[in-house]
Amino acid sequence: MSVLTRLTDMLDGLGDGGDRIVPPTGFTARLTLFTSAAMAFLAVFALALSLSAGRLADRWEDALARTATVRISAAPEQIEAQVARTLEVLAQTTGVVSARRQTDEERRALLAPWFGPDLPLETLPVPELIEVVETAEGFDAEGLRLRLAAEVPGAVLDDHTRWRRPLVQAADRLRLLGLFSIALIGATTAAMIALAAQASLSANRRVIEVLRLIGARDVFIARAFVRRFTRRAMIGAAGGVLLGMGAVALLPGMDDAGGFLTGLGFRGAGWLWPLVLPPLAGLVAFAATRFAALRTLKDLS
Repeated sequence: MSVLTRLTDMLDGLGDGGDRIVPPTGFTARLTLFTSAAMAFLAVFALALSLSAGRLADRWEDALARTATVRISAAPEQIEAQVARTLEVLAQTTGVVSARRQTDEERRALLAPWFGPDLPLETLPVPELIEVVETAEGFDAEGLRLRLAAEVPGAVLDDHTRWRRPLVQAADRLRLLGLFSIALIGATTAAMIALAAQASLSANRRVIEVLRLIGARDVFIARAFVRRFTRRAMIGAAGGVLLGMGAVALLPGMDDAGGFLTGLGFRGAGWLWPLVLPPLAGLVAFAATRFAALRTLKDLS
């Protein structure tokens, strides 16, 4: 006898006496346990994806919301004068906290992923960059663009809107995709458990006929099947959640590489969210089994 079969028989022995009217059926018991465990395992990763995408959207929003960049491209003999004038304009702009010219080392670091760390900036027409930090209320970007165009022809304002919006939208859609995946996993679990319940009822047709002869009502018979399958689903889901949480814990942390995929997982109180999955699996199994049992018992009448 396999470990899974022994676990199933042990679970079937729990509960009140009404469950004992249902003879244990090895195949449907193993199917319910395996389905619940596998779906809960996948749900943990879908939940981790959704929570990580939410954190990513918030981080991108915070990182880019209050910063802007002014790019200055001009002839070498004019560049210093245009930088100085741009800094004066920014100092007079309402909503700007500070404006700072980036150093050669900072610009070299920005270009290093594409051109390497030894880029000779002095021999290349690399534009000057001014980092702008704005207040919570922000500044009038369109008005600042018009003033820069009039007073500093080589200056171009980038308020990061075109970069921020697609990134945040992508992260939000990933979050919705994770939630949709959890809903899809729940629906699949319900369908599999309903099929297992129908198979168990059909396999025990003669037992059901005997129970009806001695006066048992269909609601009483269905309740026994519902309790048994709900318990199996919760135990299977609990095992799948534990395995899923262990697998997520083994993923690389954000500090190791700094990328999105390495930051996939739970943070702080987020580790409590997977613990909601076994009760949810029990509710899904309860509803699916009750529906399947009452419908099957009606067909067997």
